[in-house]
Amino acid sequence: MNRLRQLLCAASLSLPLFTSLSIHAEEALRIGLIPSEDAQSMIESSQQVLDQLQAQLGMPVKPFVATDYNGVIEALRSRKLDVAYLGPFSYVLANQVAGAEAFAVAVTRKTGKSAYHSLIISRADSPIKSLADLKGHTFAFVDPSSASGHLFPKAGLEQAGYTPETTFSRMIFSGSHDASILAVANRKVDAAAVADRILATALAQGSVKQGELKVIWTSPDIPESPMVWRKDLDPALKQKLAAALANVKDVPWGDQGMLNGFQPTTDAAYDVVRDTATVLDLDLGKMK
Repeated sequence: MNRLRQLLCAASLSLPLFTSLSIHAEEALRIGLIPSEDAQSMIESSQQVLDQLQAQLGMPVKPFVATDYNGVIEALRSRKLDVAYLGPFSYVLANQVAGAEAFAVAVTRKTGKSAYHSLIISRADSPIKSLADLKGHTFAFVDPSSASGHLFPKAGLEQAGYTPETTFSRMIFSGSHDASILAVANRKVDAAAVADRILATALAQGSVKQGELKVIWTSPDIPESPMVWRKDLDPALKQKLAAALANVKDVPWGDQGMLNGFQPTTDAAYDVVRDTATVLDLDLGKMK
């Protein structure tokens, strides 16, 4: 069974988590958030966006953070969620197995663009200075379905000639970017792959100290995490939702900073993610 089949098996086991979400679409918009931080932090950091969305739509907006990325995918597939904020790779999986469609990405005042990067980090006082120095050390990825926390850094390692399964003395999935950052800072692992913006937030909030960590590798541009909806969501609600998100401005959106609205995106924007999956020999076509 290849890696993508394992991801879907994991997703199918997540279904019981969402029985509490079985409410009618006309009563509330059910929105899923991937666990890039712990569940409570994700909801708190997204609350102002959700409040504005609720006011503009004139209907309750109910957030939910799954225990892992695949839990959100399965909830979309089983129609327990209407909309979700997904990572680029988890979107590609959701598009394949759950009929999810990317329709918008956040644009922040900080960057003015819709792309970010994966970083491989180690402690500043570590002897690890390059990918070659990772051999024999412990390493943390975030989640098997995380673009910046797994897919892109793994592809970068393999393109440089290093196979994670044989390069590292021990390899774990931490469950969130925050957990990976703290694992490095607290010497639980020697290095980790994380999203640049989440590291920046951790530094700004003092979760880790300036100068405590260093970056030893940076990925190419990764398309921004999309907002997605179920393909069969009511067309009138889709139109209202896209317009409402475009008007959500001047409030913080998770780790991305202050919003300057959401702009339209399309499925084709994530072809680079599919290409990266090909580098890792992950056959998305077999997931139908």
